[in-house]
Amino acid sequence: MRGRRRVGKSRLVEEFVDRAEVPYLFFTASAQPTVAADLALFVEEAAASTLPGAHILRGQQPQTWDAALTLLAAALPSDRPSVVVLDEMPYLIASDPGFEGTLQKIFDRELSRRPVLLICVGSDLAMMEALNDYGRPFHQRATEMVIPPLSPADVSDMLGLSAADAFDAYLVSGGLPLILDEWPTGASVHEYLTDAVRDPTSALLVSGERALAAEFPPQSQAGLVLRAIGSGERTFSLISRAAGDLPQASLNRALRMLTQKRAVEVTVPLSTKPSRETRYAVADPYLRFWLSFLGPHLSEIERGRGDLTLDRIDRSWTSWRGRAIEPVVREALRRLPSDHLPAEAATIGGYWTRTNDPEIDIVGADRGPVAQSISFVGSVKWQENRPFDAHDLGRLLLHRSRLPGADESVPVVAVSRSGGTAVDGIRVLSAEDLLTAYRN
Repeated sequence: MRGRRRVGKSRLVEEFVDRAEVPYLFFTASAQPTVAADLALFVEEAAASTLPGAHILRGQQPQTWDAALTLLAAALPSDRPSVVVLDEMPYLIASDPGFEGTLQKIFDRELSRRPVLLICVGSDLAMMEALNDYGRPFHQRATEMVIPPLSPADVSDMLGLSAADAFDAYLVSGGLPLILDEWPTGASVHEYLTDAVRDPTSALLVSGERALAAEFPPQSQAGLVLRAIGSGERTFSLISRAAGDLPQASLNRALRMLTQKRAVEVTVPLSTKPSRETRYAVADPYLRFWLSFLGPHLSEIERGRGDLTLDRIDRSWTSWRGRAIEPVVREALRRLPSDHLPAEAATIGGYWTRTNDPEIDIVGADRGPVAQSISFVGSVKWQENRPFDAHDLGRLLLHRSRLPGADESVPVVAVSRSGGTAVDGIRVLSAEDLLTAYRN
């Protein structure tokens, strides 16, 4: 089971074992300095579990995971079901690279002979996904389960918000249940932030701090780079400068780690011509908001001046939201039925140049990152009371003429937060249209 931090994986498993009403062990690993420390904590938890043979582990001091897991197998019932949960499993693998193989051996020899459900949980998306790869010990032995954040449609249903307001709430919360659970029903982003930003213990503030502390400490190079990207820098050179003029090799290593952990998305322009104008962005919408507005100003919030942070958000909200909504819109377009778009597209991205002239929010194509043909182009106008108009259309058509692989026959589409009617026959998709993509 994998999913981003704070998405509710552990809570979901806790709820499952409580309802199952069977003996179980729930062990949560942590970043311990030695394997011996991990083993000691594991034995302590197993001895205190509801497994019928838990007493077998009391007073035991196994020196290897092979010995510890063999003891666990002996503690399991053979005549009724039980559950073993290994939460934060990537920590165990990081401290002992042989753990994965040891677990597979004990599973095949001991656990598979008993009616036990083994649940391995982790927030390192790349590592958890790789566990089932060819050549790995658990290849084709496990059933994968991905726990995604709540979608914009879920947010709308949960909070009773209109489509446009639901997307705003999604950009702030990232669909994290802990944040949405404290969001008052029907409250706008501004209404929620007015209270949450002033409370240093709110899930909005605490979730980002805990997630980053677990993965990327502030002094680590990856942490510095992630914070630089979160501050709004998108290109290699500007990220390097914002991170303290990191050497190129160090920045490359940090970016490689961040992309492997799915914390950062790497994009290139989509057209029929190769491009090296790579851009980087924080992958998680919530962390994108937290790094932009909250993380850098925790000290003023903690001293009771959350009003300063709130004013800063109010001043920058419209421009920040206009950029932050673009990847969410592209994902919605990927999910929309083909009859909602002017043409079918196998991939949807954007196009830009070094000077951002031209810059096109939406490009649909037959493949990426280098397409053979362009399916359609589009523009996103995500403002409160300004729909897509003739001026926007004219600018989009001008930029289309400068997109490699596009000509006048390539259809266009517009996306507008405030909706609107078609402009010169060009279809305008509203927030309501996009929300339907998450209900299919």
